[in-house]
Amino acid sequence: MQVSTATFTFSDSTQKDLLKITGVIPVKYEGRSYNFPIQLWLLDSFPFTPPICLLKPTSSMVIREGKHVDAKGRVHLPGLHTWDYPKSSVVGLLPEMIAKFEEDPPLSSKASGEAKNPHELLAFVSNLQLNDGGVQHQDQLGGKVTVIGGGDLGMACVTSILAKCHVDKLVFIDVAESSTKGGSTDLEIFSLPKVTVSADLSASAGSRVVVVTANAWSSEQSYARVVQTNVDLYRSIIPTVAHLSPNAILLITSQPVDIMTHVAWRQSGLPPTHVIGAGCNLDSERLNHILNINLNTHKPAWVLGELSDNKFAVMSNISPNSSSTPEISPGSTSTKPLLDRAFGMMKNRGQRSWSMGLSVADITNSVLTDRKKTHSVTTLAQGWGGIGTEVFLSLPCIMGANGSTRLVGALLGPEEDARLRESVASLSDLMSQLRI
Repeated sequence: MQVSTATFTFSDSTQKDLLKITGVIPVKYEGRSYNFPIQLWLLDSFPFTPPICLLKPTSSMVIREGKHVDAKGRVHLPGLHTWDYPKSSVVGLLPEMIAKFEEDPPLSSKASGEAKNPHELLAFVSNLQLNDGGVQHQDQLGGKVTVIGGGDLGMACVTSILAKCHVDKLVFIDVAESSTKGGSTDLEIFSLPKVTVSADLSASAGSRVVVVTANAWSSEQSYARVVQTNVDLYRSIIPTVAHLSPNAILLITSQPVDIMTHVAWRQSGLPPTHVIGAGCNLDSERLNHILNINLNTHKPAWVLGELSDNKFAVMSNISPNSSSTPEISPGSTSTKPLLDRAFGMMKNRGQRSWSMGLSVADITNSVLTDRKKTHSVTTLAQGWGGIGTEVFLSLPCIMGANGSTRLVGALLGPEEDARLRESVASLSDLMSQLRI
């Protein structure tokens, strides 16, 4: 086995130095044993996102494109598509890879008796299986939720969560430095059941979900400087909250949500699966309603990308009643007119505070009940669809008690792919101008 650092080139031509594991796996076929050379590339977000797995045939081997390997040697396995740390690990992935390759060998090769002992690979990667990190099981966690930031959105989140979710306690923290402050006095006056009002972040300790609605807009002239005021506000909130609730899911609604979710992840030190933004969830739920009620199309759809004019819609190729893991349907000329029509019908609806509050409550409920519902939330997009840049975008994610699990990427249409790449470039440029 060899472990090294090397430069990986993503499909968007960006490059990054990553940890590379090179070795062989033993594959038996028709009574003979073959050693298949593989490479595992570990992204910065590993183990919370799966490794990039490749077959690396020697000069005497030929790739046989099939269900689990494409023409370029990229490996596609169910375990990669449904990767869910800490349940998923490299040591659990390798036996699945071996089993699938024995069913449908992706390489034709001469037998070799000189290859390294395959048990060496399994012994090595077993060291990569990380511990649980002290994350408690769902039945050991309380039903405490905290909303940080007042104003209309903060109040809408409080009332919507109370109506939608079963919570043991809901803490409302009105941040004095936030431009969205206000509402805490009314909550104290009318004393809603299970709601505690505080001005101290320590009241959030032990939360399962922390919703951050705080904004600190300034009168600065440039957009980057305006966003920087929010980043500075977050610096006084996020590290403390993450320390007080290390197992919590952070749900960000502050604007711009793609940037602020990225900032929250950087400042918190939490895994990317535990830091998400409300993103395009509201748009996705509206889109599904239009498709189902107005257009009689009963397949899930999601709005992806940056929360801007560059966002676009995709559809699932699996019906809602299917027990299979949802998948994004590849870009198709047959579904695009339907999605464009539905997308046009939902224009000009806006994102009012009460509608955003309902969306936040729906995501919160999926976490508290471990519902495993697919939401389009802002998440780390690096490694998805060939994106090599560290950037946060709205992607379909299965939400549960352990946070988010991204759906596997799909081949997008030219227009959608161009919008995605443009958003990656603009968001990356803005992040480079901020002092995190």
